[in-house]
Amino acid sequence: MKCFNQVTTSEYSIVHGDCVDLAKTIPDGTIDYTLFSPPFESLYVFSDSIRDMGNSSREQFYQHFKFLVDEMMRITRPGRLLSFHCMNLPTSKVNDGYIGIRDFRGDLIRLFQSAGWIYHSEVCIWKDPVVAMQRTKALGLLHKTIRKDSSMSRQGIADYLVTMRKPGENDKPVRHYRDEKELHSTCEELELNPTNEEENIFPVEMWQKYASPVWMDINQSRTLNFRAGREDDDQKHICPLQLDVIERAMRLWTAPNDLVFSPFTGIGSEGYVAVQMGRKFIGSELKKSYFDLCVKNMADSKKQNRDLFSDLDAA
Repeated sequence: MKCFNQVTTSEYSIVHGDCVDLAKTIPDGTIDYTLFSPPFESLYVFSDSIRDMGNSSREQFYQHFKFLVDEMMRITRPGRLLSFHCMNLPTSKVNDGYIGIRDFRGDLIRLFQSAGWIYHSEVCIWKDPVVAMQRTKALGLLHKTIRKDSSMSRQGIADYLVTMRKPGENDKPVRHYRDEKELHSTCEELELNPTNEEENIFPVEMWQKYASPVWMDINQSRTLNFRAGREDDDQKHICPLQLDVIERAMRLWTAPNDLVFSPFTGIGSEGYVAVQMGRKFIGSELKKSYFDLCVKNMADSKKQNRDLFSDLDAA
């Protein structure tokens, strides 16, 4: 990893570079959990780099992304999970010859399955169609379309958090407990010394909320500030992943000191939450302005000594 421009502390390592190149340096079975938003094919362009997966045709995107999917399979601990945040993609007459929706979510799931991943779960995340209409001016969401020809009207496009599992037995269980009494009695029985009790306690009411296949209560505006990372020549951008989503995924599927990976770190949302919740983090970002803002956000999250990942440096 010494060939990369990176910032490394005792709790995280952020790399300015290509995610596949970084993944190749990570030892087998090192990552406990991966969470990210992938580029949406060629729909959004973030930079003019030839390594930017958004700077490719639709077919080329999947060819390039497959290299990352394979590497993430290799570096993930057996039995552990990977989650990606996505939405289905609107089509246009200019680019596709018709107005409709493409199954981007399904294409990604099938790509992961072809690499050996198990389709573990998914949750649909509600989005306000009025906000989407105001932002995109999509024909199908405009009220005037109802009056003109409602056969062209449609619902808003939801977000999804899709989770895949690497085959094998998890030799490092993520344990949660119903309440403090169960936590201490179970830990005593298993001869464990519980730490971060609040983290390990997962009440039934919380589980019922997390287990819902639709999350209606995600705060869409609760994100890290991304505007400082946007450059004048950016064509479009996607808002950062909501912190509510990241926190729920981290709380459910990781334990303190787990190592979390995000190949498309952006401005650092996943890393920010990971460090706040007592996890370790490693991520990469290709776009310089996003990387710089990520470094600032991570420093704001927690300041620690630079000594983690010395074992990865030797890889």
